[in-house]
Amino acid sequence: MTLAVLKSRALNGMAAPEVLVEVHLANGLPAFTIVGLPETEVKEARDRVRAALQNARFEFPNRRITVNLAPADLPKESGRFDLPIALGILAASGQIPIDALGGYEFAGELSLSGELRPIRGALAMTYAMQRAGTVPRGFILPRANADEAALVEDAVILPADSLLAVCAHFTAGAGAGGEEARLRSHVRACAVQPPVYPDLADVKGQAQARRALEVAAAGGHSLLLVGPPGTGKSMLASRLPGILPPMTPTEALESAALQSLVGGFDVRRWKQRPFRAPHHTASAVALVGGSSTVRPGEISLAHRGVLFLDELPEYERKVLEVLREPMESGRITISRAARQAEFPASFQFVAAMNPCPCGYFGAPGGRCRCSPDMVARYQGRISGPLLDRIDLQVEVGSLQQEELLAPGGGESTTVVAQRVAAAAQRQFERQGMLNAALSSAQVERYCMLDASAAALLRNALTRLGWSARAYHRVLRVARSIADLAALDNIGQAQVAEAVQYRRSLGKP
Repeated sequence: MTLAVLKSRALNGMAAPEVLVEVHLANGLPAFTIVGLPETEVKEARDRVRAALQNARFEFPNRRITVNLAPADLPKESGRFDLPIALGILAASGQIPIDALGGYEFAGELSLSGELRPIRGALAMTYAMQRAGTVPRGFILPRANADEAALVEDAVILPADSLLAVCAHFTAGAGAGGEEARLRSHVRACAVQPPVYPDLADVKGQAQARRALEVAAAGGHSLLLVGPPGTGKSMLASRLPGILPPMTPTEALESAALQSLVGGFDVRRWKQRPFRAPHHTASAVALVGGSSTVRPGEISLAHRGVLFLDELPEYERKVLEVLREPMESGRITISRAARQAEFPASFQFVAAMNPCPCGYFGAPGGRCRCSPDMVARYQGRISGPLLDRIDLQVEVGSLQQEELLAPGGGESTTVVAQRVAAAAQRQFERQGMLNAALSSAQVERYCMLDASAAALLRNALTRLGWSARAYHRVLRVARSIADLAALDNIGQAQVAEAVQYRRSLGKP
């Protein structure tokens, strides 16, 4: 047999399409060619595979070797194809049996000594393999990736330390060692602990901001915190993931698979809501994703978690504007000349900012030295369309001396999280989603107002000149406030609270 075909997977956005690794040995001048749109790191597999086979005491065929990575129009990157290429050469040259290879998928980067090194995207590949719905296959990959790949239920994960160990798995019945040499299905060794978050009780005072944080968590709403320096805006934002409803297994897998694409997933953070806080010097590409290999950006890495932008006006205008579409759609599509990839981006947006360049506009004591024109220009860095998409806009004032010196804080994260979970459960039972995800038609159906509440909202709409988007967002927030109070109908009190969360930035 001079032809061997093995299965592996590429990474294309969140998807991990199947790749056939075809290895053919032919007569002619010795050569080693890889075709099928390989990137530079895949082309370099020729030298890694040759050295690994020779150092593992296998015979490297002195023939014309052609490796085809199909489909040919799908770009292939990273060193994950080293292992299937090496096994294909051994099978095509008759050094290992070829019959059993069809029941497995392979991925792994080889060192020059034949050891297997960890790869990026192992969880995303395993997740895609299980969703494909094909005949169950074993997945042979480096041992360092076994724990994360085993998070996918019912996946058959066979970790290996070296190329020799993989070859022994397929030759166990024909030589010494027998069944003892076969790879064993992996059971996750790392115990998954409950997520640990910063405690909301550490925050002193700020009753209104804490309440807004709870409403935002209950309905999945976006939030803007505005106030002088040192009032606890960043501290409040970092407590939001801890009071969000617990992640479902599907949500946890989606989030972990995205983290795996950039090699940043740790099994110990399983089912922990991501909290991404990029610096204000981040570029638009850093937020949405991209580069030549089309990797996810910060908004996708925050999927099912929180994206926090501190010092919001300090970001470049064009960077902030890229948030507008994914905040509405929950997805981001990255298009390049040669390829296109789509990533989920269902994140909860939280931002913090000072009201003026010096930070003390409106603070007691008259400390602000900014002119009205300076304040207007500073606040004008945030566009109206972006502000229109932020559900709750809350002022975080300076603490009184009594509040700062008082021992202890307010309610703990555990207490608030229980109320939020109960409110979220009401929403899923009623409409199958959080209130922030309701469409315009669903808002009209599920956010019914009594007569007094409707009159109040109509008056606010007339006086404040809201857009249709702002009107629907106020209704969604009022629905979340009612759910926190376990109310079936939205009353005047809930609408009044939702309206006061919609106040614009303080103008000079």
